[in-house]
Amino acid sequence: MYGGLRATAEIILLETFKKHYKYEHIRRELTNKLVFGLEFFIAADVLRTLRDPTQEELIVLGTVVLIRTILGYFLSKEATVYHLD
Repeated sequence: MYGGLRATAEIILLETFKKHYKYEHIRRELTNKLVFGLEFFIAADVLRTLRDPTQEELIVLGTVVLIRTILGYFLSKEATVYHLD
């Protein structure tokens, strides 16, 4: 939430007051915060599964970790490869 609120504030400052922010910088910072948040969600899921491991939860955990890892990879790649400005 922090990353989204900060990016929104920076875009508003950019558009209304023509501050020194650039869209590429805003997008890169937002992407970094999203990837960081995804890593925390993965850690929370692993800890929850370690507390009460069942086969069904392990399968769900593996699927969720795989999806979040793929999302994180492509978000990071998108932030470094593509330029908005």
